[in-house]
Amino acid sequence: MRAPLASTTRLPIGSDVDLGRVRQYVRQAAASLGYGLVQQTKLVTAVSELARNTLVHGGGGHLEVTRLEDGAGRGLRLSFVDAGPGIRDVEQAMTEGYTSGGGLGLGLSGARRLVQEFTLDSRPGRGTTVTITDWVTGFPSARTETP
Repeated sequence: MRAPLASTTRLPIGSDVDLGRVRQYVRQAAASLGYGLVQQTKLVTAVSELARNTLVHGGGGHLEVTRLEDGAGRGLRLSFVDAGPGIRDVEQAMTEGYTSGGGLGLGLSGARRLVQEFTLDSRPGRGTTVTITDWVTGFPSARTETP
């Protein structure tokens, strides 16, 4: 486990407009840290699913975006936090292929597959926090120009 230096930004998730802002912010943050296009796309896909869950099932909340740097690597820790009803059956919600509908159809398990680290903390009546962490896995390849 890394003990990184960190800086955190908090973004609201309360409307469909916020969902777009969250996706754009994460894509830009990932690009600025050196994530390649494929890794950016996987991360933003997971973000789309988790942000929509925060809005639809949690009644809104916020995203905490933490830029991580530990000398050996750079990454993002993203915590989706709501004070909604919580997840009644976490085991079912994490079942491969399970979706409550309305999202990308990935469900929590799909989002978990797209990132390197995934934790879920939810209790009925006390809300849900899903935290994902993803580290830059390589350097984007240089674009070659052909004359």
